[in-house]
Amino acid sequence: MNATLLSLQGADPLRPRPPGGMGRGALLALGVHVLLVVALAVAVNWRSQTPQSFSAELWSATPQVAAPRAVESTPAAPPPPPPPPPAPTPRVTTPAPPPAVDPQIAIDKARQDKEKSDRLRAERDKAEREKQAKAEREKAERDKAERERQAAAKAKAEAQAKREQQEQREKQAEEQRLAKQREDNLKRMMGQAGASGAPGSTGTALKDAAPSASYAGKLIARIKPNILLTETLSGNPAADVEVRASPTGTILSRRLVKSSGNKDWDDAVLRAIDRTGELPRDTDGRVPPVLVITFTP
Repeated sequence: MNATLLSLQGADPLRPRPPGGMGRGALLALGVHVLLVVALAVAVNWRSQTPQSFSAELWSATPQVAAPRAVESTPAAPPPPPPPPPAPTPRVTTPAPPPAVDPQIAIDKARQDKEKSDRLRAERDKAEREKQAKAEREKAERDKAERERQAAAKAKAEAQAKREQQEQREKQAEEQRLAKQREDNLKRMMGQAGASGAPGSTGTALKDAAPSASYAGKLIARIKPNILLTETLSGNPAADVEVRASPTGTILSRRLVKSSGNKDWDDAVLRAIDRTGELPRDTDGRVPPVLVITFTP
Protein backbone atom coordinates (compact mmCIF):
# COMPACT_ATOMS: atom_id res chain seq x y z
CA MET A 1 0.00 0.00 0.00
CA ASN A 2 2.79 2.30 0.77
CA ALA A 3 4.53 1.45 -2.46
CA THR A 4 1.25 2.04 -4.26
CA LEU A 5 0.86 5.36 -2.44
CA LEU A 6 4.43 6.39 -3.30
CA SER A 7 3.92 5.38 -6.88
CA LEU A 8 0.77 7.32 -7.01
CA GLN A 9 2.49 10.36 -5.66
CA GLY A 10 5.24 10.01 -8.34
CA ALA A 11 8.13 9.06 -5.97
CA ASP A 12 10.78 6.43 -6.70
CA PRO A 13 10.22 3.30 -4.57
CA LEU A 14 13.99 2.56 -4.46
CA ARG A 15 14.96 5.88 -2.85
CA PRO A 16 15.27 5.96 1.01
CA ARG A 17 12.40 7.27 2.99
CA PRO A 18 12.94 10.88 4.18
CA PRO A 19 13.39 11.26 7.92
CA GLY A 20 10.43 12.23 10.07
CA GLY A 21 10.16 15.45 12.11
CA MET A 22 11.86 16.28 15.50
CA GLY A 23 8.68 16.06 17.57
CA ARG A 24 9.24 12.54 18.93
CA GLY A 25 12.87 13.27 19.91
CA ALA A 26 11.97 16.46 21.70
CA LEU A 27 9.26 14.66 23.71
CA LEU A 28 11.73 11.96 24.74
CA ALA A 29 14.33 14.52 25.86
CA LEU A 30 11.75 16.45 27.91
CA GLY A 31 10.58 13.24 29.59
CA VAL A 32 14.13 12.31 30.55
CA HIS A 33 14.75 15.75 32.10
CA VAL A 34 11.52 15.57 34.11
CA LEU A 35 12.54 12.19 35.53
CA LEU A 36 15.99 13.58 36.45
CA VAL A 37 14.44 16.50 38.35
CA VAL A 38 12.09 14.16 40.25
CA ALA A 39 14.98 11.89 41.22
CA LEU A 40 16.98 14.84 42.56
CA ALA A 41 14.01 16.10 44.52
CA VAL A 42 13.53 12.70 46.16
CA ALA A 43 17.19 12.08 46.90
CA VAL A 44 17.97 15.49 48.48
CA ASN A 45 16.39 16.29 51.85
CA TRP A 46 15.14 19.88 51.51
CA ARG A 47 14.48 20.86 55.07
CA SER A 48 14.71 24.33 56.64
CA GLN A 49 14.28 24.58 60.42
CA THR A 50 14.73 27.56 62.78
CA PRO A 51 17.63 26.97 65.27
CA GLN A 52 16.54 26.67 68.90
CA SER A 53 17.90 29.28 71.42
CA PHE A 54 18.72 28.61 75.10
CA SER A 55 19.15 31.11 78.05
CA ALA A 56 20.83 30.71 81.49
CA GLU A 57 21.03 32.83 84.67
CA LEU A 58 24.10 33.19 86.99
CA TRP A 59 23.58 32.85 90.77
CA SER A 60 26.19 33.73 93.47
CA ALA A 61 26.94 31.20 96.25
CA THR A 62 27.05 33.97 98.99
CA PRO A 63 24.88 37.09 99.15
CA GLN A 64 26.65 40.41 98.47
CA VAL A 65 25.58 43.98 99.33
CA ALA A 66 25.65 46.63 96.65
CA ALA A 67 27.79 49.76 97.09
CA PRO A 68 26.05 53.16 97.68
CA ARG A 69 25.52 55.45 94.76
CA ALA A 70 27.97 58.24 94.18
CA VAL A 71 26.72 61.66 95.39
CA GLU A 72 28.06 64.83 93.81
CA SER A 73 29.71 67.13 96.48
CA THR A 74 30.74 70.79 96.34
CA PRO A 75 34.56 71.29 96.16
CA ALA A 76 36.16 72.77 99.29
CA ALA A 77 38.09 76.09 99.20
CA PRO A 78 41.90 75.77 98.87
CA PRO A 79 43.91 76.35 102.08
CA PRO A 80 45.82 79.68 102.46
CA PRO A 81 49.52 79.66 101.39
CA PRO A 82 52.07 79.18 104.21
CA PRO A 83 54.11 82.17 105.41
CA PRO A 84 57.59 82.62 103.89
CA PRO A 85 60.48 81.13 105.92
CA PRO A 86 62.71 83.53 107.88
CA ALA A 87 66.02 84.63 106.29
CA PRO A 88 68.99 82.55 107.48
CA THR A 89 71.43 84.12 109.87
CA PRO A 90 74.93 84.41 108.33
CA ARG A 91 77.57 82.30 110.05
CA VAL A 92 81.06 83.62 110.59
CA THR A 93 83.70 80.85 110.20
CA THR A 94 87.22 81.20 111.49
CA PRO A 95 89.87 79.48 109.29
CA ALA A 96 91.57 76.55 110.96
CA PRO A 97 95.29 76.93 111.65
CA PRO A 98 97.59 75.00 109.27
CA PRO A 99 98.71 71.63 110.58
CA ALA A 100 102.14 71.47 112.04
CA VAL A 101 104.78 69.98 109.72
CA ASP A 102 106.94 67.21 111.12
CA PRO A 103 110.60 67.91 110.18
CA GLN A 104 111.35 64.15 109.96
CA ILE A 105 108.74 63.79 107.23
CA ALA A 106 110.40 66.57 105.26
CA ILE A 107 113.79 64.90 105.75
CA ASP A 108 112.44 61.52 104.63
CA LYS A 109 110.79 63.08 101.59
CA ALA A 110 114.01 64.90 100.64
CA ARG A 111 115.96 61.64 101.03
CA GLN A 112 113.46 59.76 98.87
CA ASP A 113 113.60 62.48 96.21
CA LYS A 114 117.42 62.31 96.23
CA GLU A 115 117.38 58.50 95.97
CA LYS A 116 114.93 58.69 93.08
CA SER A 117 117.07 61.33 91.37
CA ASP A 118 120.21 59.22 91.89
CA ARG A 119 118.44 56.12 90.54
CA LEU A 120 117.25 57.97 87.45
CA ARG A 121 120.75 59.39 86.91
CA ALA A 122 122.27 55.89 87.26
CA GLU A 123 119.77 54.47 84.78
CA ARG A 124 120.57 57.26 82.31
CA ASP A 125 124.32 56.66 82.75
CA LYS A 126 123.83 52.90 82.24
CA ALA A 127 121.77 53.45 79.11
CA GLU A 128 124.43 55.86 77.79
CA ARG A 129 127.21 53.34 78.49
CA GLU A 130 125.26 50.57 76.77
CA LYS A 131 124.65 52.85 73.80
CA GLN A 132 128.36 53.70 73.57
CA ALA A 133 129.32 50.01 73.92
CA LYS A 134 126.87 49.07 71.15
CA ALA A 135 128.28 51.81 68.91
CA GLU A 136 131.82 50.59 69.59
CA ARG A 137 130.83 46.98 68.79
CA GLU A 138 129.17 48.04 65.56
CA LYS A 139 132.27 50.10 64.64
CA ALA A 140 134.54 47.13 65.45
CA GLU A 141 132.38 44.84 63.30
CA ARG A 142 132.47 47.35 60.43
CA ASP A 143 136.26 47.69 60.77
CA LYS A 144 136.63 43.89 60.83
CA ALA A 145 134.44 43.51 57.76
CA GLU A 146 136.43 46.23 56.01
CA ARG A 147 139.74 44.53 56.92
CA GLU A 148 138.43 41.19 55.69
CA ARG A 149 137.26 42.80 52.47
CA GLN A 150 140.64 44.46 51.98
CA ALA A 151 142.44 41.19 52.79
CA ALA A 152 140.27 39.31 50.30
CA ALA A 153 140.91 41.95 47.66
CA LYS A 154 144.65 41.83 48.40
CA ALA A 155 144.69 38.02 48.23
CA LYS A 156 142.78 38.15 44.98
CA ALA A 157 145.21 40.69 43.56
CA GLU A 158 148.20 38.62 44.70
CA ALA A 159 146.68 35.48 43.18
CA GLN A 160 146.06 37.38 39.96
CA ALA A 161 149.66 38.66 39.99
CA LYS A 162 150.99 35.13 40.61
CA ARG A 163 148.90 33.80 37.76
CA GLU A 164 150.16 36.54 35.49
CA GLN A 165 153.76 35.86 36.56
CA GLN A 166 153.27 32.13 36.02
CA GLU A 167 151.77 32.80 32.61
CA GLN A 168 154.65 35.15 31.85
CA ARG A 169 157.22 32.52 32.89
CA GLU A 170 155.46 29.86 30.86
CA LYS A 171 155.33 32.22 27.92
CA GLN A 172 159.06 33.00 28.27
CA ALA A 173 159.87 29.29 28.60
CA GLU A 174 157.85 28.55 25.49
CA GLU A 175 159.58 31.37 23.64
CA GLN A 176 162.98 30.03 24.77
CA ARG A 177 162.03 26.52 23.71
CA LEU A 178 160.90 27.76 20.33
CA ALA A 179 164.05 29.87 20.00
CA LYS A 180 166.25 26.87 20.89
CA GLN A 181 164.31 24.71 18.49
CA ARG A 182 164.79 27.29 15.74
CA GLU A 183 168.48 27.51 16.61
CA ASP A 184 168.84 23.72 16.56
CA ASN A 185 167.04 23.56 13.26
CA LEU A 186 169.30 26.29 11.90
CA LYS A 187 172.42 24.45 13.12
CA ARG A 188 171.16 21.20 11.69
CA MET A 189 170.43 22.85 8.34
CA MET A 190 173.85 24.51 8.36
CA GLY A 191 175.59 21.24 9.35
CA GLN A 192 173.87 19.25 6.66
CA ALA A 193 175.99 21.01 4.05
CA GLY A 194 179.16 19.07 4.97
CA ALA A 195 177.57 16.19 6.91
CA SER A 196 178.77 12.66 6.22
CA GLY A 197 176.05 10.67 7.99
CA ALA A 198 173.54 8.28 6.49
CA PRO A 199 170.35 9.67 4.85
CA GLY A 200 168.23 8.54 7.78
CA SER A 201 170.56 9.90 10.48
CA THR A 202 169.03 12.20 13.10
CA GLY A 203 172.30 13.63 14.48
CA THR A 204 173.65 17.15 14.09
CA ALA A 205 177.43 16.47 13.85
CA LEU A 206 179.35 16.62 10.62
CA LYS A 207 180.49 13.03 10.99
CA ASP A 208 179.88 10.05 13.21
CA ALA A 209 182.07 9.94 16.32
CA ALA A 210 182.05 6.88 18.58
CA PRO A 211 184.68 5.20 20.76
CA SER A 212 186.75 2.64 19.00
CA ALA A 213 186.63 -1.04 19.92
CA SER A 214 189.89 -0.80 21.82
CA TYR A 215 188.97 2.34 23.79
CA ALA A 216 187.10 0.39 26.50
CA GLY A 217 190.29 -1.57 27.24
CA LYS A 218 192.25 1.68 27.54
CA LEU A 219 189.75 3.02 30.08
CA ILE A 220 189.81 -0.14 32.19
CA ALA A 221 193.60 -0.20 32.06
CA ARG A 222 193.71 3.47 33.20
CA ILE A 223 191.12 3.29 36.03
CA LYS A 224 191.31 -0.29 37.39
CA PRO A 225 194.81 0.04 38.95
CA ASN A 226 193.36 2.83 41.13
CA ILE A 227 190.70 0.52 42.63
CA LEU A 228 191.84 -0.26 46.16
CA LEU A 229 189.81 -2.93 47.96
CA THR A 230 191.24 -5.10 50.73
CA GLU A 231 188.12 -7.24 51.23
CA THR A 232 187.44 -10.35 49.18
CA LEU A 233 184.35 -10.10 46.98
CA SER A 234 181.98 -12.98 46.45
CA GLY A 235 180.41 -13.50 43.07
CA ASN A 236 180.93 -11.20 40.11
CA PRO A 237 179.46 -7.75 41.00
CA ALA A 238 179.16 -5.24 38.15
CA ALA A 239 178.78 -1.48 38.69
CA ASP A 240 177.75 0.84 35.84
CA VAL A 241 179.18 4.36 36.17
CA GLU A 242 178.47 7.38 33.95
CA VAL A 243 181.58 9.53 33.40
CA ARG A 244 181.53 13.01 31.87
CA ALA A 245 184.80 14.48 30.55
CA SER A 246 186.01 17.64 28.83
CA PRO A 247 187.45 17.60 25.27
CA THR A 248 190.94 17.43 26.82
CA GLY A 249 190.01 14.29 28.83
CA THR A 250 189.65 15.86 32.30
CA ILE A 251 186.98 14.05 34.30
CA LEU A 252 184.22 16.51 35.15
CA SER A 253 181.80 14.24 37.03
CA ARG A 254 180.92 10.63 37.71
CA ARG A 255 177.58 9.05 38.71
CA LEU A 256 176.61 5.53 39.68
CA VAL A 257 173.99 4.47 37.18
CA LYS A 258 173.49 0.89 38.29
CA SER A 259 174.71 -0.52 41.60
CA SER A 260 176.52 -3.84 41.76
CA GLY A 261 174.72 -4.81 44.94
CA ASN A 262 177.94 -4.46 46.93
CA LYS A 263 178.40 -1.04 48.41
CA ASP A 264 182.12 -1.52 49.07
CA TRP A 265 182.76 -2.31 45.41
CA ASP A 266 180.65 0.68 44.24
CA ASP A 267 182.54 3.08 46.54
CA ALA A 268 185.92 1.66 45.47
CA VAL A 269 185.08 2.20 41.78
CA LEU A 270 183.96 5.83 42.36
CA ARG A 271 187.12 6.59 44.37
CA ALA A 272 189.26 5.04 41.60
CA ILE A 273 187.67 7.34 39.00
CA ASP A 274 188.38 10.33 41.23
CA ARG A 275 192.02 9.25 41.56
CA THR A 276 192.36 8.82 37.79
CA GLY A 277 191.40 12.44 37.10
CA GLU A 278 191.86 12.27 33.31
CA LEU A 279 190.73 9.86 30.61
CA PRO A 280 192.97 8.67 27.76
CA ARG A 281 192.38 9.84 24.19
CA ASP A 282 190.92 7.57 21.56
CA THR A 283 192.65 6.58 18.32
CA ASP A 284 191.26 9.70 16.59
CA GLY A 285 192.73 11.92 19.32
CA ARG A 286 189.34 12.79 20.85
CA VAL A 287 187.77 12.00 24.23
CA PRO A 288 184.06 11.09 24.27
CA PRO A 289 182.14 13.63 26.42
CA VAL A 290 179.88 11.02 28.08
CA LEU A 291 180.68 7.37 28.77
CA VAL A 292 178.96 4.57 30.70
CA ILE A 293 181.60 2.14 31.96
CA THR A 294 180.90 -1.23 33.57
CA PHE A 295 183.36 -2.27 36.27
CA THR A 296 183.78 -5.89 37.43
CA PRO A 297 186.43 -7.37 39.77
